[in-house]
Amino acid sequence: MTLSLVSLRRRAVAGALAGIALLGATAARAEGRIRIAQQFGIAYLVLDVVRDRQLIEKHGKAAGLAIDVDWASISGATGMNEALLANALDVVSAGVPPMLTLWDRTRGRQNVKAVAALGSLPNYLLTNNPGVKTLKDLGPKDRIAVPAAGVGFQSRTLQIEAARQFGAADFKRFDNLSVSLPHPDATAALIAGGSEITAHFSSAPFYYQALDAGKGVHKILSSYDILGGPATFNVLYTTQKFHDENPKTYRAFYGALAEAAQWIRDHKAQAAETFVRVQKSKLPPEFVRRIVEDPENDFTIAPHRTAVYAEELHKLGVLKNRAASWKDYFFDEAYPLGGS
Repeated sequence: MTLSLVSLRRRAVAGALAGIALLGATAARAEGRIRIAQQFGIAYLVLDVVRDRQLIEKHGKAAGLAIDVDWASISGATGMNEALLANALDVVSAGVPPMLTLWDRTRGRQNVKAVAALGSLPNYLLTNNPGVKTLKDLGPKDRIAVPAAGVGFQSRTLQIEAARQFGAADFKRFDNLSVSLPHPDATAALIAGGSEITAHFSSAPFYYQALDAGKGVHKILSSYDILGGPATFNVLYTTQKFHDENPKTYRAFYGALAEAAQWIRDHKAQAAETFVRVQKSKLPPEFVRRIVEDPENDFTIAPHRTAVYAEELHKLGVLKNRAASWKDYFFDEAYPLGGS
């Protein structure tokens, strides 16, 4: 499983890097072009709407600038981060912890920061083990499926809770039980039972599917429980260079994100249809609409509780630099909306 994921990431990054030659990238970017990468799933609905409604182009035109937009799909934060630092992409998307890791490691160099949140959506830690009701019930025979064991959003969230419940010295307690597995495969394994996978830290729409299956799958906890309430799942981020050298393009991009978020709030049924069409999803539109309309899911670009990650991961030594506030790792265009 791990080898296949590594192979996929390598191919994704290689493809993105090859794109530099095909697209004629140069050391100095010019206004009027942006290369964006997103991952898969309902958590990227804001980007689906931006793409489908050509909102970047719209906002660029209003500012007197024609903007060429290149869209790419890369699965996993590792491939995203490598492509961004290689100048194969201008803006990438991933969970809050991977973004903070890159912010931490590039301070004083590329100075990577977040552009905007992509929504506050929970992740659920699920299990098919009837004997497991809390984290303390997980034993050595349990295996927790996560997309990126030890380093991804789900693992970092578990590490924060493990430090809280078992002490900072034991914050990697659940890393030894974690297995890297894509959400679709983990969901299928959890529902089917009979495999080593007895738990899955799952995002939408997968936890909806697992809980709906009626196979004894139940929730242990939510990421909202760990973070103290609604919290940002994924963010967009870029380098200081792209931000500073392309002010009109950047403002058009940010304006497009803001318009998309508002449009989703005002047109939830249409937003669900947009997701199905853009991502070529086989999910029924009414099922997607249920997710979009769930009050737990807020497709806002304002950051919520990202500072919990920044503070707790700094305490655990994952981040060397301590952020004074969320504004330290977001570009200032995001400030007027407020955040945390």
